[in-house]
Amino acid sequence: MPQLQQLTAVPAFSAALEAHRAAGRTVGLVPTMGALHAGHASLVRRAAAECDVVAVTIFVNPLQFGPGEDFGRYPRSLAADTALAGEAGAGLVFAPGVEDMYPQGVVTSVHVDGLTDVLEGASRPGHFDGVATVVAKLFAMAGRCRAYFGVKDYQQLAVIRRMAADLSFPVDIVGCPTVREPDGLALSSRNAYLSPADRRAAAVLYRALELGASVIGAGELVPPVLSAAMSAFLADQPRVDVDYAVAVDAAHLVAPAAFDPGDEVRLLVAAWLGATRLIDNLGVVVPDPARTTTPSRKADASCAGA
Repeated sequence: MPQLQQLTAVPAFSAALEAHRAAGRTVGLVPTMGALHAGHASLVRRAAAECDVVAVTIFVNPLQFGPGEDFGRYPRSLAADTALAGEAGAGLVFAPGVEDMYPQGVVTSVHVDGLTDVLEGASRPGHFDGVATVVAKLFAMAGRCRAYFGVKDYQQLAVIRRMAADLSFPVDIVGCPTVREPDGLALSSRNAYLSPADRRAAAVLYRALELGASVIGAGELVPPVLSAAMSAFLADQPRVDVDYAVAVDAAHLVAPAAFDPGDEVRLLVAAWLGATRLIDNLGVVVPDPARTTTPSRKADASCAGA
């Protein structure tokens, strides 16, 4: 196995990937904020299966944290992250500091209108500007590549797709399945914050999404009714404080008056468990009642170890 290359300087990172492309190799990019887990490893393995060389970026981006959020305590474990990335198939780890990414501070930011105004954007104002800005910088540094992101952060994926298309980055965006614990909890770096009791309770987020899918299967296609069913279920659970539970059009993240057969629905939930805020989502294709009453799940979930 080739030695894992570790870089912190932007010029060295850009030059390394350009050298790989000049040698005829394709590049896969896996942007992360560190605290890597099996979900990140699945992104690296997918990239390694489809590209000749994989670069994992590890950077806790201050721009996407609002006042009072967890930037200071966000888990940082560079040595363990580097080892996991290498074991999963990465050939390069880029772990810059804030001074490397923003050497002159930040007076320019990227804003994606519409997609960033709802859901996480409404709950965390400015969050997606920070995401879009840092990802745009990483794309500019990396050059032509395939970039891999988890569907678990569905709204983030939608924002990045639109940003890359609008700004004509030579980057193919690849969405990868959510990796889950056996009880359904989506893997997240923030799961480390959960107390044992909150961790046990957290599995209800995925159960709420499954409930929403089953209600669609029963023929209910009015978004507020679907949202109410998921919200009521979560409100009855101990230790769970619901932020939102919604059913929206998968492409635009808005709720139509009603869904039609064949529509792609995205069910999304966000809730606090103690001091930790978690998000999750599930894709469903509305069934045609003339053919089936079973909603088709989008292929965006898998269980850890499966």
